[in-house]
Amino acid sequence: MPEHKRKVVVMIPTYNEAENIQALIREILALPAADDLHVLVVDDDSPDGTAELVRAMAADDPRAHVLIRKKRRGRGAAGIDGFKAALALGADLVVEMDGDFSHQPRFIPALLAEMERCDVAIGSRFIIGAADFNRTFGRRMITWFVGRFIRRRFRTSIRDVSSGFRCFKRQILEKLGLDDLVSVGPSIVLEILYKLILMDASIREVPIVFVDRRKGQTKLSGRTLIKTLLMALKFRKIYGPPPLRGSA
Repeated sequence: MPEHKRKVVVMIPTYNEAENIQALIREILALPAADDLHVLVVDDDSPDGTAELVRAMAADDPRAHVLIRKKRRGRGAAGIDGFKAALALGADLVVEMDGDFSHQPRFIPALLAEMERCDVAIGSRFIIGAADFNRTFGRRMITWFVGRFIRRRFRTSIRDVSSGFRCFKRQILEKLGLDDLVSVGPSIVLEILYKLILMDASIREVPIVFVDRRKGQTKLSGRTLIKTLLMALKFRKIYGPPPLRGSA
C-alpha cells in the first residue's frame, strides 16, 4: 500500500510583507517535497495589501491560504490563531516561519525529515553547520546575550532558543494548550519553548543559514526586545519552574 502523505502547513504570520510574500509562497510550494505541502499566511490586516496578494494567489492555487486578523494584533496572537487554523486545515505537521526570507524555504525539507525523530524541530543558527549572516555585530551580541540568559532561565541546552523557524507535530500542538498562551507579541516563541520544556517534548535542532530580511523594514526594536525579555521572566511564575535536567 502507498505511504500516507503527511499534510504539512507552513504557517507565516505577516504584517506589511507585500514585497516578499508572493515570492516566498512560490518558493515554498515549488519545494521537491514528498508531503502534501500548503502555505497559510496569517496577516494582521496589513495596510500594504499583503493579504490581498495572497488571496489572489489562493484563487489560482488551492495550496495557498490566508487568514486576515483585525483584532488583538501582534506576532504572538497571530501565531496562536495560525496554529489553530493550520490544525483546522488538517495539518499533520505545522512549520512556522517569518515572511521576510530570513528563514529560507530551502531548509524546510530538512526540518520535515527530522520529524521522524522528534516532536519539534528547530531551525537553528548556532549549531555545527549553521550560520548567521548579514547582521551587525551589535545585533549578534544582543542575540548571544538573550540566548545565554534564556538558556539559564529555562534550564535548557537548546542553542537557538529564540528561533521562530520551527516544525511541530500535530499531537504536540494539541497538547500545548494554545488557548492558555498569554503572549501577544514576539515572546510567543519563548513561551511555547518553555511549555515544550515543561512537557518534556522531544526537541531537535537542525542547522540553517539565517540571513537578514530581503526587503522591507524589520519589526524588531529595542523596546520590543525589552518587552520580550520581561515576558520571559514571567513564564516561571505562570507555569512553574523548569525541571533540573539539562544545562546551558
